[in-house]
Amino acid sequence: MSGLLALLDDVAAIAKLAATQLDDIAAYAGKAGTKAAGVVIDDAAVTPKYVTGLPAARELPIVWKIARASIFNKLVILLPAALLLNAFFPWMLTPLLMLGGCYLCFEGAEKVWHLFVPHKEHHEKPAETLDAAHLEETRVAGAIKTDFILSAEIMTISLSTIDNDSVWIQGAALAIVAIGITALVYGAVALLVKADDAGLKLTQIGRWAGTRALGRGIVRSMPAVMAIIATVGTAAMLWVGGSIIVHGIKDLGWPFLYDEIHHFAEIVAHSAGSAEGFVKWLVTATGDGIIGLALGFVLIPIVTKILKPIFVMFTKSDAKAGGH
Repeated sequence: MSGLLALLDDVAAIAKLAATQLDDIAAYAGKAGTKAAGVVIDDAAVTPKYVTGLPAARELPIVWKIARASIFNKLVILLPAALLLNAFFPWMLTPLLMLGGCYLCFEGAEKVWHLFVPHKEHHEKPAETLDAAHLEETRVAGAIKTDFILSAEIMTISLSTIDNDSVWIQGAALAIVAIGITALVYGAVALLVKADDAGLKLTQIGRWAGTRALGRGIVRSMPAVMAIIATVGTAAMLWVGGSIIVHGIKDLGWPFLYDEIHHFAEIVAHSAGSAEGFVKWLVTATGDGIIGLALGFVLIPIVTKILKPIFVMFTKSDAKAGGH
């Protein structure tokens, strides 16, 4: 009898430990998901452009293709790679995180730059010169490449927030983040790309004038909604990218920028009364965003005039070698 009681005590202790670990995993996943919110917003803002100009019947299948590749990349490639780096080369996480931050700053600043200086590059042939299948294949490949870069940043940011040495807790939390963020992003994208179709349907089948008016309102508002999402996505890229750079410089031993931004934020927040917390976050995010924008502008000529030509030169050389 005493042996059975001891066994039950052990089972209860294991169950309690498991429950505690599940709580920890959920907490870490929530914290990591919040930290990566800026990249998530940008991911959701970028993806809808890949179905523009394609048949409406292919929109959801294309979103599903990209989502399926995204979850594969996160769980099968990026999650193990992040855990291995964290276990054997933890010193590489901050530089890699900063490299991803530089990418976000560059992308965000380039979008701002193109508002004032429209670019003349054409990365794909006009739709009329491509059959639908080829155009879809090209769009999906481009979307998966962009998603891979953003997913790598999401996973790295998420891992940096998990202050637990257990590789199982880290892996479980990252898996939850990967699945949750992918579902959130591509669920939102699916709703966005089909919203105008839903609105049009309401105008056609609505029995009441109010229903038809709602449908027309949805159709008319979608261009503005997409523009707002794109703007928020760009701001989020600059904020997150700048924040990563500022925190990375601090972690490497130069806390000046971090200290100055947070000191100024605290001064401003003290005069905000009940909104102190929000004002502190807003000032900090704005400061990080300004740093991100400035760094992005510095990176634009470096990437476009030096790195991209070198990359094109090597890829053309590889293509020629493959041809021979």
